[in-house]
Amino acid sequence: MSEFWEEAFKEKQEMWGHAPANSAELTKDFFIEHRIKDVLIPGIGYGRNAKIFIDNEIKVTGIEISETAIEIAKKHFGEKLTIFHGSVTEMPFDDKIYDGVFCYGLIYLLDEMERLKLIHDCYKQLKEGGFMVFTAITKEAQIYGQGELISKDRFEMFGGVKIYFYDDESIKREFINVGLLEVTEVQENYPFYLIKCQKVMN
Repeated sequence: MSEFWEEAFKEKQEMWGHAPANSAELTKDFFIEHRIKDVLIPGIGYGRNAKIFIDNEIKVTGIEISETAIEIAKKHFGEKLTIFHGSVTEMPFDDKIYDGVFCYGLIYLLDEMERLKLIHDCYKQLKEGGFMVFTAITKEAQIYGQGELISKDRFEMFGGVKIYFYDDESIKREFINVGLLEVTEVQENYPFYLIKCQKVMN
């Protein structure tokens, strides 16, 4: 996985452009509404979805496996952005507790155990009352069912990318124990779910 994305970033550099994803726009509004000031972004890439938070005075810490992507992010943001180099499967990288977590277009690239670990690792680093937002590709995507089936609702395509497609049942199964709050649909390059959770205060 790490070698695939390293080569992808080297070949295409800022391959998704600079405009934030629709999910990032919606999450920014949600975080501002709830006065979120400190956000962790696992799989931050070169930072295109970080800028919208930084521009709204939200402190951002990222995790990224690609050294090339980190170099690009540092070129754009300098000291405004903290990034840990490594895989999200190796979280946590610090013992900090965050107001919010935003995880875009990453969770569906992991296998079941990795997905569950990522969700629970993010939840552990979330302060009480804080929010985490994940995006996940849905079964409504036109690419669902393409490529090689490797496990239920998970297919290998695009020269080695493994994608897990979510539905209502799988969202509930994976997020019900981490404060699942709301699930809405958002259109990116494919139809996505925007999954919001809140860490309930004891």
